[in-house]
Amino acid sequence: MASTMNGIRGAQVHGPTLTVCRNGTPIFTSNSKWLHPLFELEAYLAEHPIQPEDLILQDKIIGKAAALLIYRLGFRTVKAGILSRLGEAVLQRYGIAYTYEQLVDRIHCQTEDLLAEVEDPEAAYQLVRVRAGR
Repeated sequence: MASTMNGIRGAQVHGPTLTVCRNGTPIFTSNSKWLHPLFELEAYLAEHPIQPEDLILQDKIIGKAAALLIYRLGFRTVKAGILSRLGEAVLQRYGIAYTYEQLVDRIHCQTEDLLAEVEDPEAAYQLVRVRAGR
């Protein structure tokens, strides 16, 4: 178990924080922090005629905000390093297939607290977009 924890921590420091793959080949990566990779991905998808439901999104940490944004972007398959129970509930509600390395009760982040009672993906997007300065 300790090696899994060390592997997750190491993965957060090295390599992309978010990767999108098509047929096992990465087509988008981001090394940004917080929710910025998802905003970068949104811009990428706007410029490339790709169907997100055919892709696999891999994210280091998925909380409720990320899960709502992932659903809003149209992804149907997700791999998480760390997944919060609030994020898991969103993925389950919208029928998104997911796997994770570690499930945690909460991600200690102001955004997770801010969205604790928000269920609408569009409302969540508007809240985090303002927080991200976009």
